[in-house]
Amino acid sequence: MTLETDPPRATRRRGAELEHAILDAAWEQIEETGYAGLTYEAVASRAQTSRAVLYRRWPTRAELVRAAIRRVGERTPRIEPDTGSLREDVLAMLRHSNASRLGMWVVLSVQLADFYAETGVTPAELRRDLIGDRPSQMPLVMERAIARGEARSDISARVLRVPFDLFRSEAILRLGRVPDDELVAIVDEVFLPLVRP
Repeated sequence: MTLETDPPRATRRRGAELEHAILDAAWEQIEETGYAGLTYEAVASRAQTSRAVLYRRWPTRAELVRAAIRRVGERTPRIEPDTGSLREDVLAMLRHSNASRLGMWVVLSVQLADFYAETGVTPAELRRDLIGDRPSQMPLVMERAIARGEARSDISARVLRVPFDLFRSEAILRLGRVPDDELVAIVDEVFLPLVRP
């Protein structure tokens, strides 16, 4: 004789667990359909919750998008290379971004065009949401390179942004991964000549 059992009850998620599920669902929806296809109904269904829960936390789609972007930034791993070489440290960071963050840049640039038009928010503002208050790794990498005699001490913040600005531009133009030889060219042909003593 077999005993029939009730199906397991879903546990009710609350707090951070529920919020993370919703924000992850919102990001997945943006990746798939862009801002135009982002609806509270689709996100609620994907997160297995109600639309009312979303509306209480994020009254507008724009607020939901920005919260989802902050969540992506928080959950994306970072590396802190210290190879003993400025070239190798910068290449390690670019390769890491190419492997783990590429989708973010494409989504921020392509899938959110309607968001920018509707809200007036700029990609630079969303980038700040994504990065949050985490400091850039480039100043530390440069500090080490200066101490080793690999770089001048008068490098501007603009020059420090060059490798990642070029990387993002390539990724957006390709809507995909940047070939490794392009990453090497960014470092060897553009960045290193700008910073060498």
